[in-house]
Amino acid sequence: MVRYFFRRRIPQSPRILLVESGSRRPLERALPALHAYFGQPVTIDVLTCASGVPAGLHPETSIMFDVNEYRGARRRLFRQLRRNRYAVMGMLCSGEPILTKWKWTLAASLPAKVFVVNENGDFFWLDYAHAPAIRQFAKYRAGFAGSTAAHTAVEILRLPFIFLYLLLYATATHLGRALRKGFQ
Repeated sequence: MVRYFFRRRIPQSPRILLVESGSRRPLERALPALHAYFGQPVTIDVLTCASGVPAGLHPETSIMFDVNEYRGARRRLFRQLRRNRYAVMGMLCSGEPILTKWKWTLAASLPAKVFVVNENGDFFWLDYAHAPAIRQFAKYRAGFAGSTAAHTAVEILRLPFIFLYLLLYATATHLGRALRKGFQ
């Protein structure tokens, strides 16, 4: 369960874990806003699958965790992240399906208040007080916002009929083949 979901209080933390997923640009857009929001003494550590240090990150104080270095040793990485005692964790959700399992596993297992950063560098806290923003974000990601909403709804309604057609077609094909062979 995501910690602090039912609390509006934002814990004070000298270090923040930011899970980068996808292209580097959303992270670089978000860093100035995060430094402005949390203040300059905060250190942002990054969990990523990309190489190099993002622009706007202070490499002398920040820790870069590259998941590629932990292949087959995920538990060791999780233990190390737990030892760092992050009270705040951010997840970049840019619509790219990279590190998705890592983000949500860490959000569920680390005892940290979680915030979500979108591809524009905007962010919101993952708690009940921000339920409208969470709903809007989920609708947008699922394709139910804007001009694609009607198209997505039609596709979902068509799915059972397409499945039924394919099932009947496969049944007829296999039954016809069995009849031609004479049930051998």
